[in-house]
Amino acid sequence: MRDDAAILQRIRSTSDEGGQRPARIRRIADIIREAGGYRWVGIYEVAGEEIVVIAWSGPAEPAYPSFPATQGLCGDAVRRGETVVAADVTKDPRYLTTFGSTRSEIVVPILDPRSRRAVGTVDVESERAGAFSDEDRAFLERCAAELGRIL
Repeated sequence: MRDDAAILQRIRSTSDEGGQRPARIRRIADIIREAGGYRWVGIYEVAGEEIVVIAWSGPAEPAYPSFPATQGLCGDAVRRGETVVAADVTKDPRYLTTFGSTRSEIVVPILDPRSRRAVGTVDVESERAGAFSDEDRAFLERCAAELGRIL
């Protein structure tokens, strides 16, 4: 059984460590990926009119390391300030390919705790359609809340 409180504490501790910000974010992506048993986790930042990957954990860099903030499931999550789940990305016109084998994706906005404005996203992808449960959503939303402190 996953101990979410301990995982969130690891994220907090990692965010408070010294060193370069991208390296800390990469370690956080690794923590989330390992804890959830996910294939790929990307952490993105809203940079003006673009969404840009800061770090990822998984087999490879995303096909689109940056893209307009108006595009993709990430763009929709940023605009709405709400979690977006695509149970089957092959049927979702918003999907921007990260990997050709992806079948489902969940994108959780990272909100600035003061303004509640989306400053980034946690993007998780799976090779299975319908891979993400309500439990995954709740866990990833708690992780994104922790990331809101450092983005």
